[in-house]
Amino acid sequence: MTTAAPASAPALTPIFIRLKLSLLRNGLRQSSGRKAVYITSVVVVLLFGALQLLGLIALHGNEHAGTLTVILVAVLAVGWTVMPLFFPSGDETLDPTRLVMLPLRPEPLVRALLAASLVGIGPLFTLCLVLGSAIAVATSWAAAAVAVPAVPLTILVCVALSRAVAAGNVRLLTSRKGRDLAVLSGLVIAVGIQVVNFGAQRLGRTGGLSALDPAGNIIRWLPGPSAIGAVQSVSEGSYGRAAAQLVISAAGLFLLLRYWQGSLVKLMTSPDGSTIAAAEPTRKESASGFVRLLPEGRTGAVMHRTLLYIWRDPKTKAAWITSLAIGLIVPLFNALQGSGSIYFACFAAGMLGVQLYNQFGQDTSAFWMVAQTISTSRDAYLELRARAFALLVVALPYTLLVNVVTAAVIGDWPALPEALGLSLALLGAMMATGAVASARFPYSIPQDSAHRNVAPGQGGIAAISIFGGMVSGAVLCAPVIALLIWLHVSAAHGLLWVLLPVGAAYGTLIAWAALRVAAPQTAARLPEILSAVSKG
Repeated sequence: MTTAAPASAPALTPIFIRLKLSLLRNGLRQSSGRKAVYITSVVVVLLFGALQLLGLIALHGNEHAGTLTVILVAVLAVGWTVMPLFFPSGDETLDPTRLVMLPLRPEPLVRALLAASLVGIGPLFTLCLVLGSAIAVATSWAAAAVAVPAVPLTILVCVALSRAVAAGNVRLLTSRKGRDLAVLSGLVIAVGIQVVNFGAQRLGRTGGLSALDPAGNIIRWLPGPSAIGAVQSVSEGSYGRAAAQLVISAAGLFLLLRYWQGSLVKLMTSPDGSTIAAAEPTRKESASGFVRLLPEGRTGAVMHRTLLYIWRDPKTKAAWITSLAIGLIVPLFNALQGSGSIYFACFAAGMLGVQLYNQFGQDTSAFWMVAQTISTSRDAYLELRARAFALLVVALPYTLLVNVVTAAVIGDWPALPEALGLSLALLGAMMATGAVASARFPYSIPQDSAHRNVAPGQGGIAAISIFGGMVSGAVLCAPVIALLIWLHVSAAHGLLWVLLPVGAAYGTLIAWAALRVAAPQTAARLPEILSAVSKG
């Protein structure tokens, strides 16, 4: 009796490619709006990619084309690395835990997922840039022949890097904390814009792309960019260097695939939170030393709650991190460029002062619990004062740090007292207008979207609250600014140090007076505030 031979398993790669296409097609069927957005994005990306391709082709034969292209490929690789961290829900195939119950072997699964990853707008855009980079540096037939394997090798390194990062962090990306990472994308964009601006100004002063050559000489030996560097090396007749650069990219791709495969094996065989017994003993949180330093009573409790929001709430944390980063980047980058002034350090105080605008909206619907504890103007005053104290815990040392760093970079230490005094006056003025704006113009901050900070229909209120308050804060600083100008005009430079105590005292006085004004308004408008912050 003979038994029939078992049927061979179908190839996994075509199945996953069809699965990726089906996911894209079914996603477009959900609504006409989504289809329109997708088609529009495809057209825009293809148009931009085509323009970039033509621009890179126009660089063919340029002496700095090699430096520019390897840096461009490095930026592409960084983009592929961070995209899964900030947009984990952008591609359903980024989560391999959905395949845990299927009898799939690691090696074919990696190949299939890698092939499926090449389907989409991102790989097509990357192909345009990498192909244009290869054309820009290929000045011989031998270089063109090397570009044939170099282009797909570069794209595979970028895609494998993205998948390896996603697989290594998939538990985080599919958790609440992982989704919170998307909120921080605004910080990355803001910092990136400042870095690009700084780099562009440096290039303008140094006279062109030659300033990038030192960085390009290092980047061309990294996996991914080294493949494009190999094309340039062949154009220059350095065949041994080209072979070494190709080997570096190939070895990098191999290591990334091995790491990715190991992450998949661990992911599909190790237990997670759903399989670990829930009866494990929990650790009781003990009060930290910092909490013990807070005052007793309502003030300490509110300060503790506010600081916990800053640390734990995703959107509040993102707003604070962005303010801290931009408040330091703006004065520091201007100082490094040689065109800055120590007064740019006031930007730090202004950025943190904005955090007291719409402070009740930051509580979202949980504000109703706070509202239950406010029945008089005295209660409202204590609440507002404690929130201001919580801001000062971070704002005071941070403002001092930014002023000192800016003075050190510029080398203008004598101007430190006046700049610090002006910063403290601005901080007090922002706290003052923030307290009144929170009571008069509260609005809701949606929690169901990582990128919406104002509920629909409340954009006008948010604009009045923030921009109107910032203008009012600048106006409130007019007496200190006038004193500063008068001392400079009258050549009384020996008295400029008085700006430090005057600014600190004025900021304290104006903030205290505003809290006294905002407290009765807050107590009287509690129902309206609660209704406004609970919308959306």
